[in-house]
Amino acid sequence: MTAGPDTAIVLAAGLGKRMRPITDTIPKPLVRIAGKTLLDWGLDSLAAAGIGKAVVNVHYFPEQIVAHVAARRVPKIIISDESERLLDSAGGIVKALPELGEKPFYILNADTFWIDQGPLNLQRLALAWDAAKMDILLMLADLHQATGHCGSTDFLVAPDGALRRSKGDPAGLIYAGAAIVHPRMFKHAPVGPHSLNAYFDTAIAAGRLFGMPMQGHWITVGTPDAIPLAEAAVAGALDESR
Repeated sequence: MTAGPDTAIVLAAGLGKRMRPITDTIPKPLVRIAGKTLLDWGLDSLAAAGIGKAVVNVHYFPEQIVAHVAARRVPKIIISDESERLLDSAGGIVKALPELGEKPFYILNADTFWIDQGPLNLQRLALAWDAAKMDILLMLADLHQATGHCGSTDFLVAPDGALRRSKGDPAGLIYAGAAIVHPRMFKHAPVGPHSLNAYFDTAIAAGRLFGMPMQGHWITVGTPDAIPLAEAAVAGALDESR
């Protein structure tokens, strides 16, 4: 086991097309669930886990996100501006690498969040991280602890936590939009738009993609009709945790 991250990147640059008409006027990360923006759900989780610095990448209505995070003190926010060209998940990370440093860092999706139950999931992820055998460690959710997920599963977990693609196997788990990655994964990365998903396959091939099942309730908000379901899930999960 090795030291956990102290920096993060929150992927907030997407177009949010499935959230229209709401996203005709605001970026998806500023959609509110239970009175809090999707972006703040993620940033608050990082703050609670003691993360001091977070890069937030922006593309769609970037000035709204910049204005929204301006008042935050923890974590300290660094904006990675993709206004001129949307770089996709991995391209956005590669652009932000100078700010993320040479140590492992968290990656969070800005359109998913969770309600912790027990120890904080990001702290659990840090405790599970082992740079000697891992290049990427994913937080995973069970289908039964998820709200808003319309697809199938993503990964099957071996007894030692190593992952392989589930190809929809119902025994698999969902990638829950939070991970720890070592920046060495991007040493030879191209500059420009490309997806993080390909890096998962690279790590699988090397036996260095691992996963940790989360505790609590995981929520993804893909369309406007998912908002009331998400708010009900938040209310229910908070009641359970009290």
